[in-house]
Amino acid sequence: SNAVAGESALDRMACGLGGKLVLPMIKEHIMQMLQNPDWKYRHAGLMALSAIGEGCHQQMEGILNEIVNFVLLFLQDPHPRVRYAACNAVGQMATDFAPGFQKKFHEKAIFLFQVIGALLQTMEDQGSQRVQAHAAAALINFTEDCPKSLLIPYLDNLVKHLHSIMVIKLQELIQKGTKLVLEQVVTSIASVADTVEEKFVPYYDLFMPSLKHIVENAVQKELRLLRGKTIECISLIGLAVGKEKFMQDASDVMQLLLKTQTDFSDLEDDDPQISYMISAWARMCKILGKEFQQYLPVVMGPLMKTASIKPEVALLDTQDMENMSDDDGWEFVSIGDQQSFGIKTAGLEEKATACQMLVCYAKELKEGFVEYTEQVVKLMVPLLKFYFHDDILLANSTSMPLLLECARVRGPEYLTQMWHFMCDALIKAIGTEPESDVLSEIMHSFAKCIEVMGDGCLNNEHFEELGGILKEKLEEHFKNQELRQVKRQDEDYDEQVEESLQDEDDSDVYILTKVSDILHSIFSSYKEKVLPWFERLLPLIVNLICPHRPWADRQWGLCIFDDVVEHCSPASFKYAEYFLRPMLESVCDSSPEVRQAAAYGVGVIAQFGGDSYRPVCPEALPLLVRVIQSPDAKAKENVNATENCISAIGKIMKFKPDCINVEEVLPHWLSWLPLHEDKEEAVHTFNYLCDLLESNNPIVLGPNNSNLPRILGIIADGEIHEAIKHEDPCTKRLANVVRQVQTSRGLWTECISQLNADQQAAIQELLNSA
Repeated sequence: SNAVAGESALDRMACGLGGKLVLPMIKEHIMQMLQNPDWKYRHAGLMALSAIGEGCHQQMEGILNEIVNFVLLFLQDPHPRVRYAACNAVGQMATDFAPGFQKKFHEKAIFLFQVIGALLQTMEDQGSQRVQAHAAAALINFTEDCPKSLLIPYLDNLVKHLHSIMVIKLQELIQKGTKLVLEQVVTSIASVADTVEEKFVPYYDLFMPSLKHIVENAVQKELRLLRGKTIECISLIGLAVGKEKFMQDASDVMQLLLKTQTDFSDLEDDDPQISYMISAWARMCKILGKEFQQYLPVVMGPLMKTASIKPEVALLDTQDMENMSDDDGWEFVSIGDQQSFGIKTAGLEEKATACQMLVCYAKELKEGFVEYTEQVVKLMVPLLKFYFHDDILLANSTSMPLLLECARVRGPEYLTQMWHFMCDALIKAIGTEPESDVLSEIMHSFAKCIEVMGDGCLNNEHFEELGGILKEKLEEHFKNQELRQVKRQDEDYDEQVEESLQDEDDSDVYILTKVSDILHSIFSSYKEKVLPWFERLLPLIVNLICPHRPWADRQWGLCIFDDVVEHCSPASFKYAEYFLRPMLESVCDSSPEVRQAAAYGVGVIAQFGGDSYRPVCPEALPLLVRVIQSPDAKAKENVNATENCISAIGKIMKFKPDCINVEEVLPHWLSWLPLHEDKEEAVHTFNYLCDLLESNNPIVLGPNNSNLPRILGIIADGEIHEAIKHEDPCTKRLANVVRQVQTSRGLWTECISQLNADQQAAIQELLNSA
């Protein structure tokens, strides 16, 4: 229709020209239209406002309060089409400006209450089913992007309203057969449960009986969508409240799903229940864990059938394409003056969902999924070249390391055969994938696969091809940076261009992180044997850490050299001339990310570097101390870098104690503990603390054990911040330290008396867990 074409054109203009130009021009027209007595103008004005949100994001954000308050007035408009358009505008803004939209209104609680209240009131609008349904759709948009903490204060009122509306609409379904609003209300309930998670537990019993009733009884063909959405709602509520609460209904729900599943052969290919069922089974798998394995024989057939859907494709000349343009479900890409490539998109979303569910089963069930790994791998690997749908590509690449983990149980020969089937395809996909979002996931999965397979998983041809691809990616990274600098000198350069260039830069840096991931997996698997291969990349990695490079380049360049030291020492010292001076100079860098990478590097030099690196330790020490003692060292943006500096000093004292004066440094180091943001480094520091305590170090214990209350405080604070997982062996060591103190009743009483209530509770939790 003309209206839809106009909305689409406005959207493209706003995105293409930018809000700076478009908003001032269009705002005046919209305001006039919204005040027109003719409902068609008010409707058009609200729909136009919905259309420009994405393109005018930055400019509208500053006046969002004013816009939303104005739009809410139209939820009371006398004409239902205008009320519908107002719902549309609220829902669209909730999505376009999320989560800022929700946060902005939470800061003025009355406004957030008004938005939720206005939508709930409109859902009760008996004048129009379409308006009610669209208000529910807007509420779904609002809640699914709303941070949990913001929604909780309004939860009780929101849930009770939704329940009363659901009861009314269920009665209407039974009496009149109307279902449109009920479909959206059920999805609203699912969205709320998904957002608030365990906070939905008190309301579980309010909804579950009615939802089960719908699934049991909504068996007519015209109720398929309602039944599918209700199945989705039940599974999302189950996931939100957790296994313990859901188990009271798990058996009933599983039987309902099994009954529907066994009827799958009778369902038409376009039955909406299929995609909802596929997702619901995966959620049930997450809830039940290993107990779900018994249902795989029932689930896998339809799932593999959906994942194997082959889309219809066509190569057409322009005239044929025009003849088909009205045929719903075809999308075309021009590949020349006279030809277009077409793909029928029907079924692609279902195929993507099915592939994602296969990933879920492999991840959750691990060796319990081994019976299906071969057929899934044979399906997934060829789909690495399936360029028609990014979600399918993402699911396929994500599945590879998970499937290898599943296959481990069959032994090394089976595992190696599976890896050989994947490896070439993954490397080729890294070299050819054009979309950076998909490419980064493929690279990440490839790195994970190497970690699973270990030393010997790549042959010389693999290394040759991979080296060429990584070299190409790094060269492309530098070239793109130069091109962006040229664009910044262009006469058309402005804020909007900079925003676009920044997005490109973020995308490039993300690929750089994945290059680092791959190199990390290779160094950790192959150790120093891989250094001759690495040398072809060395000049490019050295270029990353030059002082004039952007901070992200220097961060990831240092991370790569950190890995070289950690996994390839003492042989790594032959490259010290390239990275040692930049690393030390970077310890006090203005960028916290660079400081963190450099400090971590000093730590691994102390731990793994060998004797050649000994002079580094005394030189690094005052630099590390300077970072730790800076006034803003514990600020949110600096804390990870600071904790890596503290950990690095601990590693110097532990592994290179003769390089510094440990007796002088140790009291300072104790005063900086505990670490709790960087969990990996926290384990290192607590293990070293245990070493010192177990050896009765007099500096740590203090005269007459006077430091022990402080030590117990450090241990308690670490427990409060969950610095160490309970299954880590370090937890047992810390608990043993505490038990040792308990053997002296007087000392124990003195230590405990100096801890606050939270610290005392944390000590007890530690003892209970170990």
